[in-house]
Amino acid sequence: MKLVLASTSTYRKMLLERLQLSFETDKPETDEAALPNEAPASTAERLSVEKARAVALRHPGALIIGSDQVAYLGTEVFGKPSTAENAMRQLQRMRGETVVFHTALTLLNTRSGATQTIGVPTHARFRLLSDEEIQRYVEKERPLDCAGSAKSEGLGISLLEAMSGDDPTALIGLPLIALCRMLRNEGIAIP
Repeated sequence: MKLVLASTSTYRKMLLERLQLSFETDKPETDEAALPNEAPASTAERLSVEKARAVALRHPGALIIGSDQVAYLGTEVFGKPSTAENAMRQLQRMRGETVVFHTALTLLNTRSGATQTIGVPTHARFRLLSDEEIQRYVEKERPLDCAGSAKSEGLGISLLEAMSGDDPTALIGLPLIALCRMLRNEGIAIP
């Protein structure tokens, strides 16, 4: 079956390439806003399903991978900062705190209609960062396109005291351990 990643994220694409499977990418056109009173984890899981469904009609007979990540502290959500100033503010708020990065994954079989969805949380404990450290980090890595303003796969790892979770790739945006399990459920041999 054809495999389609419902994302144009370079991070998710690079992660999926690790599995050495042939796949295409397709941009889902979805509204990523949370619903009123929706828990952050529920938002991520709902959006992963919506992203998969958004591209499903363009790819009959395919397995569609949808993924979304929401970073949060209590009820406060940290989206993609878009600007250096917003990234600085997010990191100042997160310093010394443990932030949950909830990465949701959906695999949709457009032949059978079967959908598998899972949420994979990662807890990231940030160091007590000085404003100077935050500024240097933002200037060097420019983390403007990732939830929570920190790229653990790059220099952002230096901002953390600890991380815990079931899948190290979840924090980067695509939980490969869970995806491999889902793909095997659909008869895809990995490795």
